[in-house]
Amino acid sequence: MQLSMPLMRRAVLAFGLMFAAPLALSEPAAAANVAENFVDNNIHKGLEILNNKGLSTAQRRDQFEGFLLGLVDVKRIGLFTLGQYRRTAPPADVDAFIAAFKNYAVAAYQSYFARYSGQTLKVTGSTERSPTDFIVATQLQDPHSSQPPLEVDFRVRTDTGNPVLVDVSVSGIWLSLEERDQFTAFLGQNNGNVRTLITHLSELAVNLDKPAQ
Repeated sequence: MQLSMPLMRRAVLAFGLMFAAPLALSEPAAAANVAENFVDNNIHKGLEILNNKGLSTAQRRDQFEGFLLGLVDVKRIGLFTLGQYRRTAPPADVDAFIAAFKNYAVAAYQSYFARYSGQTLKVTGSTERSPTDFIVATQLQDPHSSQPPLEVDFRVRTDTGNPVLVDVSVSGIWLSLEERDQFTAFLGQNNGNVRTLITHLSELAVNLDKPAQ
């Protein structure tokens, strides 16, 4: 079984810095605003890095990787995508998978992030799943298209002290859930061998890093 390219391709990552909420807000509202600001305030930072023609390709990748890994909890996402195999795989294989997943995620996000340059992302609200777990709703709109805006939701966790992105939903499909389904199906057909999945992710990352023809 070959894994299909994840739904990351259709998503845009939008990130921001945490700002203090006004004291007049209630605590739940303040927490929600932290999550919304996290998504809203620095939407274009990733694009600015990748579109910076003053940097070499290697410099852009390095800067974008640092930017991405500072805002996305890659380890948490990677462990989630292993599903039940996280409990049975040798610890060394799990660690190697997280390293491969990080490289794969950076390559995938960088490859497809630039597809959304020129588009605008508008935060439309948020839902509190728990005091430290929020879904921030946004709309991605191409100003040159008459098509309806794309619905993109971001799951933000604040239980580590600072906001981190842990999942993205595009048109109602959560990317981490989709990847977990793909990865566990792949492992189910490969005797639960995490090393085989690591090899496949590494191959995908190499292909994603190749310049477009």
